[in-house]
Amino acid sequence: MDELRRQNYLRMMGVTQWRLRQSDSPEAIQQAVAEAEADVSLVERPAPAGDLIEPTVPVTTAVDQSDWLTLREQVKTCRQCGLRAGCSQTVFGVGNQQADMLVIGEAPGADEDRQGEPFVGRAGQLLNAMLLAMGFKREAVFIANIVKCRPPDNRDPAAEEALACQDYLLRQIVLIQPKLILSVGRISAQNLLQTDIAVGKLRGRVHAFGETNIPLVVTYHPAYLLRSPEQKSKAWQDLQLALSVLGPVSRDQGQA
Repeated sequence: MDELRRQNYLRMMGVTQWRLRQSDSPEAIQQAVAEAEADVSLVERPAPAGDLIEPTVPVTTAVDQSDWLTLREQVKTCRQCGLRAGCSQTVFGVGNQQADMLVIGEAPGADEDRQGEPFVGRAGQLLNAMLLAMGFKREAVFIANIVKCRPPDNRDPAAEEALACQDYLLRQIVLIQPKLILSVGRISAQNLLQTDIAVGKLRGRVHAFGETNIPLVVTYHPAYLLRSPEQKSKAWQDLQLALSVLGPVSRDQGQA
C-alpha cells in the first residue's frame, strides 16, 4: 500500500494525527511499537506496507465445511441462555475461515441483530477503516463476538451468557487456527483473558490465549473510540503491535 492510500485510510478513521513520517521505514514502525510497550520483545517487525490483503480462497475439505455448517446450526438453535428469545437472529461471525487474524468483539447491537453480521453500524465502519489502515480488507480476517445474540437494550452480556457461548467461540478459534487474536473492547478482553483488569492496562503488550498460546492483542472498541476520539492514537499503536506479531509472511496472504 502506498503512503497516500494509507493516509487516506487513517483519515477515514478521523485521526490525521496518526500519520507517521516515513511510515514505510522499519525505524518508524519500530518506534510506534516501542511507544505501545517499551518492554515487549517483538517477534518480528512489520514489513513495508504492500497492497491490501485480499481474502484467500480457502481449500477446505468436506469435513472442514461440515464442521462449520454443524457449528453454525448449533449456534442458530442454541437455547442455553435467554438471549436467543429476545433477538431476531444469531450473529455467527463472518470472514475468511482460514484467516491469520481473528477479531473478537463484545456482543451484537441493533444493527448487527437486523443484518446477522458483526460490526455493521458506525462502529463497524470504523473497524473497517482500522483494518484497512493495517493493510487488511474486512473479508481477509474473521470477525466474531463473545456472544452470538444481542442482549436486550444493547446491555453488556452477563457472565453466564458469555459462558453459555464460550464453547462456540472456542470451536471457531480451533477451526480457524489464527496466528493472532485482536480483542476489541472490555467485554472481549476480560472474557478471553479471564480477568477484570481494565482495557487501558491490558493493551500495549502481547498476551497468550489458550493452551496453544495464540498471541492476543487488546485494543479499544470502535464504539468507545467514536465517543473518545482522543484515544485513537493509542489504538493505532495497538494495531502496529498486532502487525509486528503477524510479521511479513501474513501480509503476502491472498496476493497474486
